[in-house]
Amino acid sequence: MDAPDPLQIFNESGISIPVEESKVAFLLSEISSRQHCRYEMVEIVFVDENEIVRINKEHLKREYVTDIISFRYDDNPSNQEIEGTLFCCAPRITEQSIEYANSEAEEYYRVIIHGLIHLIGYDDSTREEKKEMTHLEDHFLSLLS
Repeated sequence: MDAPDPLQIFNESGISIPVEESKVAFLLSEISSRQHCRYEMVEIVFVDENEIVRINKEHLKREYVTDIISFRYDDNPSNQEIEGTLFCCAPRITEQSIEYANSEAEEYYRVIIHGLIHLIGYDDSTREEKKEMTHLEDHFLSLLS
């Protein structure tokens, strides 16, 4: 019997998302392999600005639009069998693609990679942490080309 698919993608944003499930599955596999972890279950939920603000306010006590909010289901950093949800603000990601002069698809994949890296324990609170995460994002993005 096959193991259940660890990836579920939902689009609740009302806009078209330039993301292929097969490419996200490939990214899950590559990040798992190279970071020595296993994604047991990952939900990626594309939402609009109102929903990302609601989630941000309810769970993080912040009231603004952000591109992604990552929730890991356990608090045990030594647990390498990861379950979590990525809430991605589709309109914000589309705006960022213009701001950063990236293709829309590239920006969506970058944000997804960013969230997946957060789930395995990376943080971006300091300049050095941001630099490390950007390096990882660039690396995993390059595997899609």
